[in-house]
Amino acid sequence: MSFKVAALQIAVIAAGMFLCGLTESANARTIQIVGLGDSLMAGYQLPPGDGFPAKLQAALKARGIDVVIADAGVSGDTTSGGLSRVDWSVPDGTDGVILELGANDALRGIPPEESENNLDAIIGRLSARNIPVLLAGMLAPPNMGADYASRFNPIYKRLADKYHLTLYPFFLDGVAAEARLQLADGMHPNSQGVDVMVQRFQPMVEGFIATIGAKLK
Repeated sequence: MSFKVAALQIAVIAAGMFLCGLTESANARTIQIVGLGDSLMAGYQLPPGDGFPAKLQAALKARGIDVVIADAGVSGDTTSGGLSRVDWSVPDGTDGVILELGANDALRGIPPEESENNLDAIIGRLSARNIPVLLAGMLAPPNMGADYASRFNPIYKRLADKYHLTLYPFFLDGVAAEARLQLADGMHPNSQGVDVMVQRFQPMVEGFIATIGAKLK
């Protein structure tokens, strides 16, 4: 093989690698996540930037993950409210949804069967749009009694199994029983509580985002 032929082959290979790099750069984009939930998602009574979506986004970016987490939390929202607004709260171009609803249903004593049907419908609509869901579970408050809890608490696992979803069993894990991590109302996390929630939630959401990223390649 002559020097000129070898040089030409090297040039062709180099050009191919360069074009491949350009293609990968063009395909790389920010992952768009929507946090669809209630006051626990909306950052009730917290300063701007201290809510769960903002702090989770900052933690992920610190790990080098290019993601934007939109806050679609509405204080006082129920699963019924979430169902009524899911189509416009989750815009086209959304790559994944963190679904966190049900706490207000339990506080109001809404029949768990109704809550499950609403969550099922929300997940079904998102699935029809090919939008993956990370389901954040909730537990019924103790004052609702054992019978209510036995009907309410299992609905998230059932839905996760039905739709093969990633399930975070209890959104307030590590915060619910810690007064120092809660606001004076004893129900909502303070800024330090959100930090604990983010720390515990982060490994699961990183796996969720990695799955999304793999599908986008």
